[in-house]
Amino acid sequence: KTMARLLQAPPKFHPSEWDIAARMQCASTESLKSRSERTIAESQRLLDEIEKTTQKTQSDVNKKLEQRQEEIKFWKQELSNKLEEVVHETELLLTFKTRLEKSLESCKEPLVIAQKCLLNRQRRVGIDLVHDEVEQELVKEVEILQGVIALLGRTLEQTDEQIRLNRSAKYNLEMDLKDKFTALMIDDYCSSLTNNTPDTRYTDNAVRIEGNFVSPEDWLNFSNINVEKADKQRNNSLALRVLIDGILSQTANDMHKQSEMVNAAFRDRVKEVKDAKHKLETLLAMVMDETASQEKNIAALKQAIADKEGPVKVAQTRLEARNHRPNVEFCYDTVQYRLISEVEEITRNIQRRVEMEKGENLWLQDALAEAQTELKALSRQQLSLEEEIQVKENTLYIDEVLCMQMRESVKINSF
Repeated sequence: KTMARLLQAPPKFHPSEWDIAARMQCASTESLKSRSERTIAESQRLLDEIEKTTQKTQSDVNKKLEQRQEEIKFWKQELSNKLEEVVHETELLLTFKTRLEKSLESCKEPLVIAQKCLLNRQRRVGIDLVHDEVEQELVKEVEILQGVIALLGRTLEQTDEQIRLNRSAKYNLEMDLKDKFTALMIDDYCSSLTNNTPDTRYTDNAVRIEGNFVSPEDWLNFSNINVEKADKQRNNSLALRVLIDGILSQTANDMHKQSEMVNAAFRDRVKEVKDAKHKLETLLAMVMDETASQEKNIAALKQAIADKEGPVKVAQTRLEARNHRPNVEFCYDTVQYRLISEVEEITRNIQRRVEMEKGENLWLQDALAEAQTELKALSRQQLSLEEEIQVKENTLYIDEVLCMQMRESVKINSF
């Protein structure tokens, strides 16, 4: 029965049904075709639009890249110029530092010499140990030199600090430049990329905006601040160089002037001491002449006294002998009379009053005693003058030989 059903012929359709079916197929295909065409047209329009937008955006990005490169180049140039200026200024300041160091070094010897002069002059003796003009000028010289050394020392510290600040500004510029150089290289590379460049690729999370991005304003400010700081330090450095110049010439001038004052005071003092020594030598010569005269005078007085001794002895011996005449012979005769008068006469002569310069009347013996007293006084005066000449010689040796010769080596240079 089943077999019979399977072998049954399929149902037959009516021709009108066949027609309807054919028309429906046709209609559905037409509708599909027109829908598909619309979709294609729409897609084409979209593709064109996207292509245009993409190209426009890419060319806009290229333009922005180009602008950015110009901006970086501009700041690179600015930083580079500033760096050159700072480096040049630092080199100049270093030469000024050397000048300061040389000047400071050159102050040491004059100071030692001035102090040695003061020390040497303490070895003057007696009345010559005087606080004279030389001493005053030397003390002033020591004060000036110590003041200069202190000032140069402070200026040197200031210079070191300025060099440090210059180098710090230089470092900041160099770091900024280095970063700009890297950024420019990256943007140059980005500029060189096209759609046909082989090594472009997709990267994960390339688009990320995190907190470590810097705003364009901050970017500008950063380099601007570096340039301004460098400018400020350069101007400070320039001002410091002007100051150093002034200090060096002023201190050299002060030291030179004072050195001349001391030398002039020395010259005057030496002349003064030499004059005083010359006067003393003249006085000494007078004393020596007077001593010679006095010695002659004493010799003459002694001789005069001695000359009278012989005759007195003879007369007195005769008288003594005649006193022994016997008895009646012991006669006061003319001989006896004359002998007595002879003894009296000689004695009178020895003791005769001599007229002295002082207007006093002195006996011959007294005259001798007076002359001997005068001789002693002359001798004492001679000794005193000789000692005083010795004092002056010592002073001259100290001032002229020790101090002035030592000062000849002092050279005050302008650095």
